[in-house]
Amino acid sequence: MQVGRTLCQPRGKCCVAKRRVARNAEQPAASGGGTVKRQGTTGEGGAVLENVDSRTVEDFGKEWARFSYGDGRLEDVRSVFDSYFEWIADDLLSADRKGADFGCGSGRWSALVAPRVRELWCIDASAAALAVARGNLAELGNCHFAQEAIGELSIPDETFDFGYCLGVLHHVPDTERGLKDCVRTLKRGAPFLVYLYYALDNRPGWYRRLWQVTNAVRWCIAAMPHPLKVATCEVIAALVYWPLVQLSQLVERLGCNVANWPLSFYRGKAYYILRNDALDRFGTRLEKRFTKRQILALMESSGLRDIRFSERPPYWLAIGWKA
Repeated sequence: MQVGRTLCQPRGKCCVAKRRVARNAEQPAASGGGTVKRQGTTGEGGAVLENVDSRTVEDFGKEWARFSYGDGRLEDVRSVFDSYFEWIADDLLSADRKGADFGCGSGRWSALVAPRVRELWCIDASAAALAVARGNLAELGNCHFAQEAIGELSIPDETFDFGYCLGVLHHVPDTERGLKDCVRTLKRGAPFLVYLYYALDNRPGWYRRLWQVTNAVRWCIAAMPHPLKVATCEVIAALVYWPLVQLSQLVERLGCNVANWPLSFYRGKAYYILRNDALDRFGTRLEKRFTKRQILALMESSGLRDIRFSERPPYWLAIGWKA
């Protein structure tokens, strides 16, 4: 799959302008309402983006087409949104800020962020995902779209007042390069929220061994043809995710601590989310995991300071400010 990029300049309501990577593009100016022209950096015959796994991008495009969170489904994700944003919302979101959702997918986070900010750029490497996001965000007048690969962004330095990248950078070949590229686009002093899959460094040994088994299963499922992969993940959602979540709720009501109960994070979450996350977890070819210490080092090397971690799931979720 050839991954192109698109970028648009705000024109009232949600918009998008398309281009090939090897051609000129309009970009959002670092401040004000103008545009900046940039020459493509590739030679004749198109571009091969280095920090993109094209099969992973294609899979996520299909995933967000299936789990679009349209037709009122966005309310299902509000409790998950709160897990990501509630602890730092005042630091991150403000009505006078222009920000970016790096790896926006279906726009499920953007739909809840955009009403609280001045302007939001939704950035994703997948044209299919951006099409879903545009549909979900069509009624908002402050969302704009860019088909870009994180790690190879054409956005100028110091463009945004805030940014976030949730569950994306562990699916790109070079996570550090991607993080540095996101931070580069922030103004000095701007906050950046990132979520990276944890290496289970805060879990007991039995939990990590159980994960190793499930990860071996993931390798098998991720290699399946897409229809078979989807069907298998639906079975996992029904026969593994849902029963474990129900049991964790029952055990919790009996007064027990379920902090280390597998999938207890999904207590009270809609079954739609369980289905989506089963596919996300078992259907993705490229997945990396990081310890808390590794994430801290990545953020510091990317130019972030005053880094804080959330001590509640999902792990690891951290915020830092551009130095």
